[in-house]
Amino acid sequence: MDYFVWSASPIAFSLGSITVFWYGILFATSILLGLEFMKWAFRIEGKNEATIEPLFLYTVVGIVVGARLGHCLFYDPAFYLAHPLKIFAVWEGGLASHGGGLGAIIALYFGAKKYKVNYEGRESSLGYKMDFLWLIDRLIVPTALFGFLVRMGNFMNSEIVGTKTDVSWAVVFTKVDMFPRHPAQLYEAFSYLAIFILLFSIYKFSKAKVQPGLLFGLFLSLVFSARFLVEFVKVKQADYDTSFLFMSTGQALSIPFLLVGIGFIFWSLKKS
Repeated sequence: MDYFVWSASPIAFSLGSITVFWYGILFATSILLGLEFMKWAFRIEGKNEATIEPLFLYTVVGIVVGARLGHCLFYDPAFYLAHPLKIFAVWEGGLASHGGGLGAIIALYFGAKKYKVNYEGRESSLGYKMDFLWLIDRLIVPTALFGFLVRMGNFMNSEIVGTKTDVSWAVVFTKVDMFPRHPAQLYEAFSYLAIFILLFSIYKFSKAKVQPGLLFGLFLSLVFSARFLVEFVKVKQADYDTSFLFMSTGQALSIPFLLVGIGFIFWSLKKS
């Protein structure tokens, strides 16, 4: 059987000593698209756009720091505890989506406190009503698109590959080996794209009626359900034995996020 052979270079182009990777382009594109979405959301809902960029900067820093620490602590703690300076070597690769998500929420929390975004929707010093959950509900919409573009970057890098298989749509990642494998990155990428389309549609057509917390709950439930399922056909990522968990590290880390998401869905529906 003929399989799709993937041998593309992860390098987009080079200018002298500067090398630009597809992963970096897709990562930066996702950040810019997220910023533009938040500007659009603030504009159509009559919020002050002046607070978007500083709050968004907090979020981006939280994503990068959280994703890096998540990878180091969740997937290869022994190595990074023995070589702590390697934690800062982001250019060597290694970002964990679970850590990135948690880091973004924590960073946004502190950014919101600094800019006096209140939690009850009362009039704040910014001159308009906006609570933290309102902010989170909007931010997670482009975050799903962020997940799609980052996983496409992983595909360009031939990393986070799937297990060996003989299905007709298997991909041979020549930079890994010559075995046909599940394109696990594409499974995740298109799952996140579908989730983005769903969340964007709900927000665009019924934002005034959506109970606070529902979009956030849907995001967590759908994204981490997809992540849990794809882990079944993904090559083991953690550099330690996880057999005692009866599941992969990615699956174990997805369960708390999934439960929180379900909790938010029930909470928001009950309030409505």
